[in-house]
Amino acid sequence: MADAKSMWEGLFDFSFRTYATPRMLKFLYALHLLVGLIAGVAWVVLGFQQTPAQGLVTLLAALFSYFLWILYCRIALEVLGAIFRMTEAIAPDRSASSRDLYATEQGVGVR
Repeated sequence: MADAKSMWEGLFDFSFRTYATPRMLKFLYALHLLVGLIAGVAWVVLGFQQTPAQGLVTLLAALFSYFLWILYCRIALEVLGAIFRMTEAIAPDRSASSRDLYATEQGVGVR
């Protein structure tokens, strides 16, 4: 429950000091899998409405397509997660970097 609370806090962080996307990766993955499943089932239903033979071909095509969809979603979200982990490793304390930026804008260390 604390993870869900921090996800909502990250969504409404108007200072953009925390990343909301890494906390939402599981939700995004599940949402994309659900959308792919619904699209596949609709495609199969439309195939069976034509003829039973076309429905079976559509069923096989939908299974193969859904496997590719799962693979694509997983790879895309893993890349997104890796990018966010790299940014957190490069700049672990975002508030410190914003303080440095503020000091630079105020003329400290700038001619």
